[in-house]
Amino acid sequence: MTADASAAAAPESLLAAPDQASQQQITEEIATLHARAAERAAAGERIPRTMVDFPPYRSSVLRHPTKDPRMADPETIELWSPAYGQRDVAAIESDLTLQSAGGEPQGERMTVQGRLLDSWGRPLRNQLIEIWQANAGGRYIHKRDQHPAPLDPNFTGAGRAITNDNGEYQFTTIKPGPYPWKNHVNAWRPAHIHFSVFGQSFTQRIVTQMYFPGDPLFALDPIYQTIRDQKDRDRLIGVYDHDLTVPEFSMGYRFDIVVDGPDATWFEPEEGDH
Repeated sequence: MTADASAAAAPESLLAAPDQASQQQITEEIATLHARAAERAAAGERIPRTMVDFPPYRSSVLRHPTKDPRMADPETIELWSPAYGQRDVAAIESDLTLQSAGGEPQGERMTVQGRLLDSWGRPLRNQLIEIWQANAGGRYIHKRDQHPAPLDPNFTGAGRAITNDNGEYQFTTIKPGPYPWKNHVNAWRPAHIHFSVFGQSFTQRIVTQMYFPGDPLFALDPIYQTIRDQKDRDRLIGVYDHDLTVPEFSMGYRFDIVVDGPDATWFEPEEGDH
């Protein structure tokens, strides 16, 4: 091997724009911003739990609203917003492994179960829970997702369910893979499932993400790191539950969602693609 060959650029750098940051730069920016926020909090300043316009998340500024919010009458919103009932959501829609007549989707089957709770720990019944996710290869069935992982013809990656009287929901699905997202050179998102909560008590849906224990990409991901405190980030990680694991079929994870109060699950400040 010649000296020039040993110094050849990595393939991902050949696809990147010349001004894209390296992972090391992004990681250093994250550490600096977290340290500054910790100093301000230690000095008694009230710091938001989510750091918006977070520079390591390069498109964060573009996603931030640029105009003043439009005031609206909440009762008017309730008259015109989407509505649903128990008969609108079939039980089979919570099983993402049964979406194709052609066969089983590829990947590790999972059972994901949890409760939807208010700040007092009371169950929120008859609320709509929707999920969407990448397939086992880390690719969404979406025209904007063009990275060269295979599409799975037996998996659409979307499902929905209604919480029962105990505020419980359950999905059967496939563990998603991590995927590249071009925020910087060699940027990969940790594996995750998007959750949307929509119900009678909300004038608009609230969106969050469930991650998986021990993911090595947590420290590298600027979206996950927009959340300032580790305890808030921990609330987004599903817990492996062997009692939910179905013999000879699926691994079990528990993910409770708290919609408000000091123990609230972190929710995305605005709708995004990731």
